[in-house]
Amino acid sequence: MSEGLSGYRGYARKVLEDAKAEIGDLIRIVKEGFTYEGILMPRSEYGDEWHIVVKLSSGYNIGVRVTPETKLYRIRPAEKPTFKRPPPPMGRPGLSRVVVVSTGGTIASRVDYRTGGVHPALTAEDLYSVFPELSEIALVEADILYSLYSENITPKHWSGMARRVAEHIGRGVEGVIIAHGTDTMGYTAAALSFALQNLPVPVILVGSQRSSDRPSSDAALNLLGAVTAAVKAPFAEVVLAMHEGTSDTSIALHRGTKVRKCHTSARWAFRSVNTKPIARVEGDRVTMLTSEYRVRDAERKLMLKDRFDDRVALVKFYPAFNPAIIDWYVDEGYRGIILEGTGLGHVGEYLFNPIRRAVKEGVIVGMTSQCIWGRVNMNVYCTGRDLQALGVIPLGDMLPETALVKLMWVLGQTKDLEEAKKLLLTNIAYEITPRTRYDAE
Repeated sequence: MSEGLSGYRGYARKVLEDAKAEIGDLIRIVKEGFTYEGILMPRSEYGDEWHIVVKLSSGYNIGVRVTPETKLYRIRPAEKPTFKRPPPPMGRPGLSRVVVVSTGGTIASRVDYRTGGVHPALTAEDLYSVFPELSEIALVEADILYSLYSENITPKHWSGMARRVAEHIGRGVEGVIIAHGTDTMGYTAAALSFALQNLPVPVILVGSQRSSDRPSSDAALNLLGAVTAAVKAPFAEVVLAMHEGTSDTSIALHRGTKVRKCHTSARWAFRSVNTKPIARVEGDRVTMLTSEYRVRDAERKLMLKDRFDDRVALVKFYPAFNPAIIDWYVDEGYRGIILEGTGLGHVGEYLFNPIRRAVKEGVIVGMTSQCIWGRVNMNVYCTGRDLQALGVIPLGDMLPETALVKLMWVLGQTKDLEEAKKLLLTNIAYEITPRTRYDAE
């Protein structure tokens, strides 16, 4: 299969070959009285043999099922893609220096409209070409650390990000932005909240729910909001910057330990849980939504604590849960288990024996809730009290994902069991609040 018709096979490939069409050509498809005109796009190797994908002038891709009655014409061959970097923007006196560290995703990328491929924006010039407004906000540097789908990011990558952030802060930048895929961005935000302590400047994670080739892309506003916050926000914490709502009016800044992705595709997918966002960005203005935050101080010395132990499991309880799963983690040498229990923090009594064994063998077992809002209270029902008697630790309103990351971090800091338990319950980055407001949403 040649690269000229990447991903096409069977009847669809025959139709394209008969028309002498290749990927990137402008084609016209006539079917059942309708005409579709656009750029021929490559297909997944797992696609069927009946559909042809074209990118319309609107920027959207559609698939057209071809039949013997379908007519396909090649209008013009593909134009070789060209990308001329603009000259670096004129340095404006007084602009702050920030760095955008890319770990993957599409937010700091540019699109090749011939093939539909997304390429990393490797230099500051690339970033300025995609987001020219940046030159009015800050002197932006670009740094490619990883090029990973976020589901492939692991604790070793969290450590690498923390070290790279520390390097840039050591050079005197006034803010660090981390471009990240959205699926596990909440985990990374929590990890960096623990690994980067005593921050002098903001560290802001940012992503994009919709790629930059779509008319509804959120990439530009999210990045502009993140850079604005890196320059102007009065706090020095790890936060996550994404659309606050459906419209392009504001960016919400969520604390790294209290944020969860709550929608698969909406631009407002990220929500602060059991608290409000720390701040909002509207245009060039940053509005604080809380008076409780760590103040920016360029003289403060960062403490890097970047070790994580990945022998920790997040276990969701459900009816008919197999108790042997707990035993398996113990047998495999796991040092911690975070239970995602029901309601106020419960699991079935048939898990008591494996939990008892886990605790006796030195495994830290913490309890969180499957509920989105609220907190565990294991003193209300006898099940909760029994679990505490077994050694299960209630974790208040800590998010399950944050609890998982925090226990990985805790066990990377100490091998002493009692010290680890104490550290797990110590509020380090606003991950635990003393009480949950009823209107916190």
